[in-house]
Amino acid sequence: MFEDGLSYPLRGEWPKRTLIGGYCCSMFSFLLLPVFPVLGYLIRVLKTTVGGEEEPPAFDDWGELFITGLVGSVIAVIYSIVPFVLFGGIAALLGGVGGAVGGQGGSALAGLGVVTALLAIPVVFLVYYTVPAALTNYAIEGRFGAAFEFGSLKPVLLSSDYLIAVFLPLVVAVLLWIATSILSITVIGLVLVPFLQFYGQVAVFRMFGTAFQSVARTSPDAVSTTGVSPN
Repeated sequence: MFEDGLSYPLRGEWPKRTLIGGYCCSMFSFLLLPVFPVLGYLIRVLKTTVGGEEEPPAFDDWGELFITGLVGSVIAVIYSIVPFVLFGGIAALLGGVGGAVGGQGGSALAGLGVVTALLAIPVVFLVYYTVPAALTNYAIEGRFGAAFEFGSLKPVLLSSDYLIAVFLPLVVAVLLWIATSILSITVIGLVLVPFLQFYGQVAVFRMFGTAFQSVARTSPDAVSTTGVSPN
């Protein structure tokens, strides 16, 4: 999975794809709008990977990429905001009530609020763990609601392949950090950083898609791959 992911972005017409992706990540990233086509492309990588394609998809049909990326962003925001609002709200409420009550009871409530806030730490990992699978299910089903169909997502989230796919990007991130640090020494190298980052993103999404595909093969009834097409 790791070697396949690293070699995947360099297959086919990789210079053109990397140029477009890196250019969007660098020259126009401050406008925010190019973020959506790039995410849309990465979601397309998930879809074609589950569909069995061995080469990255074309970076075309910008309207579709924009909409797909926009929907994907909404999915990620929902997964991220809801638990943090919940935990943050409870922590703030307990802290406020504890301050108003005062005494030992108030201190206990305030302490419970702190504990509640600390519970958000594992929630961060849970969100990071779940979102790629949710985006993949959205990609292959083509429906917003598919990202929240936990009955379909459960076999993926509990699989060893997916667990490995979650930790492999951390290795990729370290390698990219080392490469970026080296490239940033010179002006020319600094220009190449966004293109390297795009390469890393495509590699990581390939790994997630491969893990999802593996579960789809072993548990076809639990994970639907209907609607998957090469394009």
